[in-house]
Amino acid sequence: MASERFVVIGAGHAGGRAVEAMRNAGFEGEIVLIGDEPHLPYERPPLSKEVLQAKPNYEFSFIRPREYFDEQNIELMIGVSASAIDPAAKTVSLANGQTVFYDKLLLTTGGRVRKLSIPGSELTGTHYLRTLDDANALETALGEDLNLVVVGGGFIGLEVAASARQRGCAVTVLEIADRLMGRGVPPSVSSYFFDLHRGKGVDIRLSSGIERIEGTDTVSGVTTQLGELLTAGAVVIGVGIIPDTGLAEDAGLDVEDGIVVDEYCRTSALDIYAAGDVTRHHNTYAGKGIRLEAWQCAQNMAIAAAKIMCGDETPYSEVPWMWSDQFDTNLQVAGVPDSWDDIVMRGDPSEGAFIGFVRGDRGISGAIAINQPREMRLARRMMASGKSYTADELADEAVSMRELSKR
Repeated sequence: MASERFVVIGAGHAGGRAVEAMRNAGFEGEIVLIGDEPHLPYERPPLSKEVLQAKPNYEFSFIRPREYFDEQNIELMIGVSASAIDPAAKTVSLANGQTVFYDKLLLTTGGRVRKLSIPGSELTGTHYLRTLDDANALETALGEDLNLVVVGGGFIGLEVAASARQRGCAVTVLEIADRLMGRGVPPSVSSYFFDLHRGKGVDIRLSSGIERIEGTDTVSGVTTQLGELLTAGAVVIGVGIIPDTGLAEDAGLDVEDGIVVDEYCRTSALDIYAAGDVTRHHNTYAGKGIRLEAWQCAQNMAIAAAKIMCGDETPYSEVPWMWSDQFDTNLQVAGVPDSWDDIVMRGDPSEGAFIGFVRGDRGISGAIAINQPREMRLARRMMASGKSYTADELADEAVSMRELSKR
């Protein structure tokens, strides 16, 4: 393996952890990390929170300093895009005209923001949030005198709204659905966050989409689909991401709302692997193929893929998990249940700390918690065990979660 070259396309969180894991696994060959952003690999969760909040003494940090990559003999090709993959020749073509050969290739290309094609979307003051440059540009725009309109009441939109409100902005959130975070949480949790944001002074408009962004050169307002005209100095559009599968599709790899991989992160092409947000992989605990846009998947799946490329035969299999911090409230979700309709509650939502469970054929299929990080860690352990619990056992606070997890 010392004579082999491993190439990773995508120098974000997943790519950064992957090359680190390759060296940790003892790989002594060449490693090349290619990324179109000009930055060293970094984690994305702080972009909508710490970076936007601009708290005193906060310093954004990268996964590793440049010296680490030099010491580990990892070649960084950042600020340059990969334009094509030739699986037969085992080459990657770059936008600058270079060609890179590989013995094994890992795709950690993540996703790109879903853009809205509406009048005014090209105006200065219209923002999306996916990259560090996006976050820095938005942070510069935030201030006490700013009227901010956020389009999208999902995780990112609400995190941006919370951070902007903490900066003193007047914030309006437009959500086209009839509740917040509708694709990821049950109605009771949607209502909880509706009340939370309203209580902090955020104007939440449900069943209200955006028709156009007003202004000449810069944003001056927003017209909703209901015909309302809202004053705005900036607009943030957060309506999801699209898996960045273009390279894989052009190379003939199987793609289905993500690059299709098996439990060993292998794509349909020999010696090409994929990990993170861009993949559709079979998840044992969900019992189906999923594509997960989460920190955990970006990091842990990339590490698993790197180890597999180095000869490890351990498949990637973890309980899906994600979180969101909004104001002083921590939301955590584990599992991918078919429905949140039949949820067993433990704790009192009115007290601001509770956890809920969904039971499935293979034990607990979903858990959702507000301000209960310790209980969620135990819940994830319970889910991974595959053990079944009755609704009464899960709801009974007289029996600790730790005791339940040991059964």
